[in-house]
Amino acid sequence: LDRCKGLEMDAVADNKVFSFYKHKLEAGYPKDISEVFPGIPNDLDAAVECPHPECANDSVIFFKGDEIYHYDLKSKTVEEKEFKSMPNCTSAFRFMEHYYCFHGHMFSKFDPKTGEVHGKYPKEARDYFMRCSKFSKLKSKVSNVWLHTQRSSELDLFSYVTGHHYLRKDDNDTLTSDTIESDFKELHSEVDAAFSYENHLYMVKNNDLYVYRVGEPHTHLDGYPKPVTEELGIEGPIDAAFVCEDHHIAHIIKGNQMYDVELKVTPRKAGNERPIGPFKRVDTAMCGPGGVKVIIGNHFYHFDSTKLLSAARSLPEQHKVSLELFGCDH
Repeated sequence: LDRCKGLEMDAVADNKVFSFYKHKLEAGYPKDISEVFPGIPNDLDAAVECPHPECANDSVIFFKGDEIYHYDLKSKTVEEKEFKSMPNCTSAFRFMEHYYCFHGHMFSKFDPKTGEVHGKYPKEARDYFMRCSKFSKLKSKVSNVWLHTQRSSELDLFSYVTGHHYLRKDDNDTLTSDTIESDFKELHSEVDAAFSYENHLYMVKNNDLYVYRVGEPHTHLDGYPKPVTEELGIEGPIDAAFVCEDHHIAHIIKGNQMYDVELKVTPRKAGNERPIGPFKRVDTAMCGPGGVKVIIGNHFYHFDSTKLLSAARSLPEQHKVSLELFGCDH
């Protein structure tokens, strides 16, 4: 979208200009860019209208690579600009007298006269222009999940670990996010699996197990990390781990097999080996009052119990993580 005024709109594609009025292509269009905007090159990347007084005169700003052109609509003259502080735009638009340059899924707000970018840019466009306010921390692949259950209020509190960040969904359905290092400085980056048990967080990274006491802030227990083999009775790394409410069993998924670890006994051993239904591998899994959710990529599958998960021979209905767990519209 390059120019919009009332019900009239101009759009540019390759070397052509298309002019629409009330959603209908006007007679004589498409026309060459050189005919409608003399002095403007073909194969543009972006364009945006800039009315007076936001620009010196009613103008259109055209972008092609790192070349910027101000086209004066009245005099039909072209002034080439240099916007040093702004990345190359793949699209641009004006909203509420502000100007936005998009480059991939990032964006910068800029001054249309000088190209200056004020503030901390670029920013993640999906954080600001879609309903999922924390998209930048939610990648297409949710790497690890653990579930806290507040039994007193029947509320499920989710914490999602993804990449170098974690997101927490609280009882008000509000998402907050931060880096892993801010709360779990000993980990430094993403972990392989995580679960909660008796007010403690258990995090597995490679062959090590880290344990934190839940609180503000979380407290790293002395003596950890310890080998996963020593603490859970299974060789690391593992793919997923979860504990269902009111149980004392950690369900460990490694490859296409699931194991049970009784957390009340020592030494702990991984037993009851069985397949994870129709899955060859998973990214993570979690368990709550409604059953088990198995997450692969940006989709998840629901099972009423671990028994039904293991016994399944076909995939159940596929659900979208971003839409159904985070309420995003994409």
